[in-house]
Amino acid sequence: MLVVTDQHPDSLGGVQVAIRLQREALERLGHRVSIAAPALHRPGYAVADADRGAYIDLPSRPITRDREYGITWPGARTDRALARALAERPPVDLVHVQGDFWGAMIGIRAARGLRVPIVHTMHNHVDAGTRAVTPFAPVAFAGLRIWRRLALGRARGPVDPAARGAWRYLAELAADADVVTAPSRHFARELRSHGVAADVLVTPGGVADAAIASVRAVPRTARSRPRLVWLGRMSQEKRVLEFVDAIAESGIDADVALHGAGLLLPRVRERIAEHGLGDRVTIPGPVPYADALAAMRDADALVQTSMGFETQGLTPFEAAALGTPTIYCDAEIADDVGVQPEWRVADRSVAALAATLRTAVAELSAAELRVPERAAAGFLQSAQSRVMLAAYARALGAPVPGAESAA
Repeated sequence: MLVVTDQHPDSLGGVQVAIRLQREALERLGHRVSIAAPALHRPGYAVADADRGAYIDLPSRPITRDREYGITWPGARTDRALARALAERPPVDLVHVQGDFWGAMIGIRAARGLRVPIVHTMHNHVDAGTRAVTPFAPVAFAGLRIWRRLALGRARGPVDPAARGAWRYLAELAADADVVTAPSRHFARELRSHGVAADVLVTPGGVADAAIASVRAVPRTARSRPRLVWLGRMSQEKRVLEFVDAIAESGIDADVALHGAGLLLPRVRERIAEHGLGDRVTIPGPVPYADALAAMRDADALVQTSMGFETQGLTPFEAAALGTPTIYCDAEIADDVGVQPEWRVADRSVAALAATLRTAVAELSAAELRVPERAAAGFLQSAQSRVMLAAYARALGAPVPGAESAA
């Protein structure tokens, strides 16, 4: 099978982690998986030997200052590059589109050329994400639809006339898919309610069984006060600046580590200094996946700060698999994870987040609070792969497997 996505699988991001884990799980079951994505321009990056045969680097240009993310233009040149790479590999019987922009268009073009079915997992809340970064969101949505039309022509299937704006763009992409999936129940509901697709399967991203077992085997370190951890891209929609403000307002006696990088990193450093939080808040920066898991395992709680933006929010699932509870700003993510203990912030205000931080830290100071291991097991990739295999079987018109056959 062929997976096509917007960003290189070794770039930073929860979707990329999910794709890597999906590939590993499918290969353990005996399937051949190729992943096509924009070539990664990160300074010093070199693909690992184990990944060289699976990755197809498409011609691309970097689109961020740190060269972490790139764009590949959907068109004849990209089609030819992808076709040359696929000619050296076993035949493709399914295309899994795991992107919502150029990756979606490239994947759809590839599937049309190969005459194979499409499973499309929609990861990006295009409406909320666009509105968070520009006041000209309607213009951006119209531009996306024009781009899709230029790259793909008319939609191949029916499009709900009730779909509008960003949802109309996604509906036109979904019209080419044999099966549409979403990584969470709450985003599947959004897609259905906005007319993107009438039938949306829920296929959550899982967490690596072996990595979780390895990290859980390491004893947690001693501490004199609770440890909180935040992981993500330091951008506006992630509300990292609001989190720093809430730490200051709460006055909590806790150690807080911010793992990640992004456009707001300089402002985050400034805000920490302005509040005099240097003795409590550190920025380890972006870390490898195993180190991120270790940080979550060692923490007393993960803090999830975005609201109405995440389509899954993978880190709370990873934290739960590791036994670490989460402080949630987004109640829909909390509902999807559905384990105890947890803490939920009442509203979007910094004051509400500060109040919840005070409550959580007080309870964590009084006792060790962890997610029970039995509840954590349901988040492992081995459990989630069975769900994705059923989606592949549906697209191929094959019997739903017990977990042995699919793409």
